Amino acid sequence: MPRSTYYQAKSAGESSLARENRKLMQRIQTLYTESKRRYGAPKIQKRLRKEGFMVSLKRVQQLMRRANLRSIIVKKYRPQSSQGPVENRKNVLAQDFTTTKINQKWVADITYIHTIKEGWCYLASVMDLCTRKIIGYSFSRSMTTELALKALDNACVNQNPEPGLILHTDLGSQYTSHEFEKAIQEKQIVHSFSKKGCPYDNACIESFHATLKKEEIHQTTYHDFNEARRALFQYIEGWYNRSRIHSCLDYLTPQEAEDKFLKVA
Repeated sequence: MPRSTYYQAKSAGESSLARENRKLMQRIQTLYTESKRRYGAPKIQKRLRKEGFMVSLKRVQQLMRRANLRSIIVKKYRPQSSQGPVENRKNVLAQDFTTTKINQKWVADITYIHTIKEGWCYLASVMDLCTRKIIGYSFSRSMTTELALKALDNACVNQNPEPGLILHTDLGSQYTSHEFEKAIQEKQIVHSFSKKGCPYDNACIESFHATLKKEEIHQTTYHDFNEARRALFQYIEGWYNRSRIHSCLDYLTPQEAEDKFLKVA
């Protein structure tokens, strides 16, 4: 090797590509940490481009792979389904999740959350299909009709929907009870039901609960009901509604999507 080549290589500074990758990696690390390891390369790339970084998905994937950064993925708990007879009711929604405005179609469901001290606790959630925002929820030690009613009441107080809104639920006893049907009628809401054993009919709220389990619940252990309640509030209000971007919303957050529709209206 010529002596000049050796000294030139030795004295050469950081290349422009290496410098760009280093700065890019710092921002990737920050976004990954802020999301509590929930974001993978696709969402991080969208956030970077929104901030002005002209970077491809492949480049983000390569940088994250080098740094051993990957989205957390945990298999969700699937409770045993009921084997008893269930009467099918009208499916008004019919897997049509499209909307033209907020407060047009809502979906609701209940999921299980475990605590060490008090065992299983239950979260009832209501989502607006237009914005994917969780507009009402309730957390309880028991899975009752009251739990479902409280989540619905919270959604109605927050959103003040017009008559004719469609609310889609499964055929659980909480949603088919006389008390819930009475409340639905009083609020002038059209009730739609999934077919028995068909999770695709209520896929959006099922997806939210799966994401909640994957990104939050399976990443920690809750000692008691109050600890779990605080964590759920922080996740839903602090992260999911206001910080977590969604591909189906053109990578807006649910709150940004709602603000956009309200501005147009």
